[in-house]
Amino acid sequence: MESYPSFYNLSEQRYSCRKFTNAPVGRDLIIAAMDATRLAPSACNKQPWKFLVIDTPELRSEIQKCYPRDWFNEAPVYIVALGLHDEGWHRACDGKDHTDIDTAIAVEHLCLALASLKLGSCWVCNFDPDALRKSLSLPADAEPVAIIPVGYPDIDTTPEKNRKPLDEILQWGAY
Repeated sequence: MESYPSFYNLSEQRYSCRKFTNAPVGRDLIIAAMDATRLAPSACNKQPWKFLVIDTPELRSEIQKCYPRDWFNEAPVYIVALGLHDEGWHRACDGKDHTDIDTAIAVEHLCLALASLKLGSCWVCNFDPDALRKSLSLPADAEPVAIIPVGYPDIDTTPEKNRKPLDEILQWGAY
């Protein structure tokens, strides 16, 4: 339990950042966060994901058209999480595709890694997937699952986190 306080503090500090400074983010930090992301577990270790890092002005502009929000435009980097359904594990009894679940696990590994590097991030899922597909020339089997804006958080706007207490989400035994 020695390292648990560090993990708990990281989990407590990580939030959906919607206000970034204009400081550039070094590629070395993105590579470090992605190296931790690749360690995320997945069903049958299929790892049915790919991540596109968008940091050029031209592609940033294209991404911004897919989710036109002022706060989103401030982020210096976007990471697009793609689910590769053809590579995912499908449960035998009913065919349930676990690609979205596996990709979500990897994205949260990414967000925690970014937070540990003092970078802000936010899950964005309310975007135009067809526009994103076109702007990034995505193949048919690559589904855009989330766009993660990344940057240094403007610490003056850190929101208060409201979370349910443990006794509202934890129950022992059957429902």
